[in-house]
Amino acid sequence: MSNLPNCPKCNSTFTYEDGSLLICPECAHEWTLEADTENREDHKIVKDANGNILNDGDTVTVIKDLKVKGSSSVLKMGTKVKNIRLVDGDHDIDCKIDGFGAMKLKSEFVKKI
Repeated sequence: MSNLPNCPKCNSTFTYEDGSLLICPECAHEWTLEADTENREDHKIVKDANGNILNDGDTVTVIKDLKVKGSSSVLKMGTKVKNIRLVDGDHDIDCKIDGFGAMKLKSEFVKKI
């Protein structure tokens, strides 16, 4: 019995090989083994201040007052940030905040709702 990975779309265990492609008979998803290993290696896990794993589209709140660089305003503790997007770099959250606009935040200063 071969040791093929589960389907990345529906997590089915009934995947099979067809040439260089891996195919899921349940959802008809097709992918290559190289793409499967690349996605697993490149995926960086981002955690909030409490250790919860963050995903794209999550809603978070700010846990402390943050000075906004280039402005005299302050992002207050408890500010709700909807629909975050995870990015690579020092500031790993990209978002839009009502009243402030587009911002980048560090995950260590937010908690998942």
